[in-house]
Amino acid sequence: MHRGLLSAAALCGVLVLAACTAPVGDPDLDPRLAVISAEFVQLRSDVAARQAEVRVTNDGDVPVQVGDVEVRDDRFDGVATRVNAGRVSTIPAGGTVDIRVQLPAMDCDVSEGQTSVWLEVPSFGEGMAFGRPLPDELSVIAPLHERECRAAAVAAAADVSLSSFTPSPAGEPADLTLTVVPTGEASASLVAMHATNLLTFAGDDVETYPLDLAIAEGDSDTVEVHVPIEPLRCDPHAVQEDKRGTVFTLDVEVDGAPGQIELAASEDMRGAILTWVGQWCGFGS
Repeated sequence: MHRGLLSAAALCGVLVLAACTAPVGDPDLDPRLAVISAEFVQLRSDVAARQAEVRVTNDGDVPVQVGDVEVRDDRFDGVATRVNAGRVSTIPAGGTVDIRVQLPAMDCDVSEGQTSVWLEVPSFGEGMAFGRPLPDELSVIAPLHERECRAAAVAAAADVSLSSFTPSPAGEPADLTLTVVPTGEASASLVAMHATNLLTFAGDDVETYPLDLAIAEGDSDTVEVHVPIEPLRCDPHAVQEDKRGTVFTLDVEVDGAPGQIELAASEDMRGAILTWVGQWCGFGS
């Protein structure tokens, strides 16, 4: 067996994918498949949409077409599937193509898992497909699983959201309202909020804003925290190219264990904040 490849029969037995009903390629018997490798990556532009990329490389001498893609991992509550299913990508000889997949929710009852990918390769026959382990060299899945399961644990204690934004004149801080609605069913602590690559806080410590909110079982009172924010930078391209400027990192504690979660502004609020930054900095319309 070629290194890094699962036999088609073995992988079908493990993954039980729908793709296994299609003609199955075996790299031991079809050397054309041995030249195709893949790895799992996540670009900055993928994070907000909970997407990732399967980076497929063709080390062969002829172009290869890749159709449907499925990524499976025990830590997933479901299967990551290709965005725009049905699309076919042509990978030139010696070339690499990133194929975007939509990530499923995480299974927080599972702590470890192995990642595999199933690739449809119509170049080698209608419906032809094969599977292989999928390296995660940049360690994307484990931290994502940990972060999202921690966020789920916090959500069990309270609904935490950026509920409103009130812009301000240039030179004055705007108001970003953090709303915490306890569920009464669990406990957690919100410790501090971190500045982003675009936004900072008014006051002495511009890197973090203390929250110091302890949420206990049985709590029912809604809490609002008014966070004074200012632009961290005023170069226009920072706004034009923004992808993470309205995604805040929160320090939290769950069951006594410290960690972090991410809290993102809604798309409407993100637009309002970016417009305000432009006006505050003097380059917005």
